[in-house]
Amino acid sequence: MKKLKLIGPITQVLTLDHLPLKGALVDDQLEIVEHAGILIEGEKIRQVGNWENLVQQFPESEIFELEGDFVAMPGLVDSHTHICFGGSRAKDFAMRNAGKTYLEIARAGGGIWDTVTQTRKLSLSELAKITANHANRHLSEGVTTIEVKSGYGLSVEEELKMLRAIQAANRSTSADLISTCLAAHMKSRDFSGSNSEYLEMISAALFPILKKEKLTNRIDAFVEKSAFSPEEIAPYFQHAKEEGFDITVHADQFSTGGSRVAVEFGAQSADHLEASEDREIQLLAQSNTIAVALPGASIGLGCAFTPARKLLDQGAALAIASDWNPGSAPMGDLLAQASILATFEKLSTAEVLAGITFRAAAALGLNDRGKLAKGQLADFILFPTSDYRVILYQQGKMKPVEVWKNGQRY
Repeated sequence: MKKLKLIGPITQVLTLDHLPLKGALVDDQLEIVEHAGILIEGEKIRQVGNWENLVQQFPESEIFELEGDFVAMPGLVDSHTHICFGGSRAKDFAMRNAGKTYLEIARAGGGIWDTVTQTRKLSLSELAKITANHANRHLSEGVTTIEVKSGYGLSVEEELKMLRAIQAANRSTSADLISTCLAAHMKSRDFSGSNSEYLEMISAALFPILKKEKLTNRIDAFVEKSAFSPEEIAPYFQHAKEEGFDITVHADQFSTGGSRVAVEFGAQSADHLEASEDREIQLLAQSNTIAVALPGASIGLGCAFTPARKLLDQGAALAIASDWNPGSAPMGDLLAQASILATFEKLSTAEVLAGITFRAAAALGLNDRGKLAKGQLADFILFPTSDYRVILYQQGKMKPVEVWKNGQRY
């Protein structure tokens, strides 16, 4: 029998249990267990309940007794990041804030290709170390599961280096890193053929190795005027589905079309959606595809936020992710960004917390985390407050004082 651990007493435990995957939420729907304990068996939660009752029921458990007021909630899940990268794009950020256009920045040597160039210069071990450092910073702020994309390699060899680096980084952090292949970020500048030929080359050469080495089971693509059109990406996604990969899509960031592709291919998620209009919102709401808002990109680019309120009111499942990347979303603070999105889109606390826990886990195809309930992974975080509403009220300034991952205190 695995050793039991009992953590408490905790002023409030937000279980996030018994909430629907889709649609709007009000705070009265939150299950809050007061003066509670969390009983852990191995890597999983065995029970959440009254502190004194758990102490009496399980006297053999190892007790981690807390002093003071704390609020516990599930570990955060960031379902969209680009934290495997080399270099910096501070120059781009300064130029953008000074009024330069995307084209002007690219002509000055900036943009995605700048990060591709800097990432290609790094060895696998250097890239793994950078990725692990980013992941550990995220973990210290309560993010226990982190999706990490490739996409700054843009060749078979360099994309494999990135995905292998993510796998290596996963062994150097207590967080769970979920890798995604974004070789279809844009057509590589050193590829002489068409967009379609690039995608055909990538899928033919890369997909078999991804399967053989078990580097990822997720394929992403940027469907946008500056990257790949819906018509160009369709055969690529079709090939990916035939090979058994899950699909996710960078969709509707500057123009529409990507969300339709996401729904047509049964994608796990459609991410960005800043340009989505009523037709796209309704399409997503009627599907099983998770809509993922990326407020970090809106803050970084100074553009509109994802229409989160409309998506929820239409019945969509909404997750919130950081999009942490060196170009458009360098902040990488999931809680702060989610709090800001809540202010501008008028999201309830329940909607925000669901969006960065179990709904975000669903965007990654994971159903074993994001809630504090029997059988779920013992991933949870403690905040130094007696009132859960203070967490978002502080707009990301309040950080967890304890982070537990797989039943271990980080």
